[in-house]
Amino acid sequence: MYLLNRQQRHVVNYSWMLFSLLIIAFLPFMLFGGLYFKSFLLLKSYTLKDLIFSHSWHPSRGEFGFYPFILGSVWVTLLAILISTPICLLTAINVTQYAKKRFLRIMHPVIDILAGIPSVVYGVWGILVIVPFISRYLGPWFGVQTMGYSILAGALVLSVMIIPFILNIMIEIFRTIPTELKEATLSLGATKWQMVKHVLLRKALPGIIASVGFGLARAFGETMAVLMVVGNVIKVPHSVFDPGYTLPALIANNYGEVLSIPQYDSALMFAALLLLVVSLFFNLLMHFFIARYNKY
Repeated sequence: MYLLNRQQRHVVNYSWMLFSLLIIAFLPFMLFGGLYFKSFLLLKSYTLKDLIFSHSWHPSRGEFGFYPFILGSVWVTLLAILISTPICLLTAINVTQYAKKRFLRIMHPVIDILAGIPSVVYGVWGILVIVPFISRYLGPWFGVQTMGYSILAGALVLSVMIIPFILNIMIEIFRTIPTELKEATLSLGATKWQMVKHVLLRKALPGIIASVGFGLARAFGETMAVLMVVGNVIKVPHSVFDPGYTLPALIANNYGEVLSIPQYDSALMFAALLLLVVSLFFNLLMHFFIARYNKY
């Protein structure tokens, strides 16, 4: 490097930076292409309608219906988002607008610790605490007999897992709102709650929706903790107390055993492709929403 002149070093450094940028930019396309290639054996034998909307999952008979797994993933993810979003929103408002600054300095390490806990630890906690709570108390209170391994158990564990992710984003969003805007509202005679309700939340709305969307995309692909408490029963759930089976759990439970069965292996790759498409869709949707909202 030192044998090159300044212009040559500039060209070399720029080339490395451009190469790194291209790798990151093309990673989603590489992932999509690889999964599509591995799924092609299944896609050429069945239509998307048959794969996505069929209830029957019997690989030994050539029946690959992903509907129970898709519905299980949707139930767990949406319920987890409904539980975690109000908690994150109210917490973010409290620590940024009402609590003292030293409380926020305490909260950041706590959030980082929660985000760094391995998912299998959350799964064990779910088995030891959430599952018995649902089977002994919550289920009977609603007049339902259940073993506790259910959609609700998976959603409760998942909601705790994604709280640090959503909360961190919301806190940063509220902290970026100009202080002058809040002070101007208060100077007009508005109370602090009126300022939060009519100014702060309105200004932060795109970021709030984006944080929820990113959390949803992340929750949809969560594997180990949900796998341990959701029940893993291949059927369409009709209640939050019913057991379910998610797409990530399907891949994790079966992939190592089916490498010798090409069509089964292709089916699991198609499940991974579905997860990738859903995650990309929600991420792109959130970016599009933010861009459109900022125009106005």
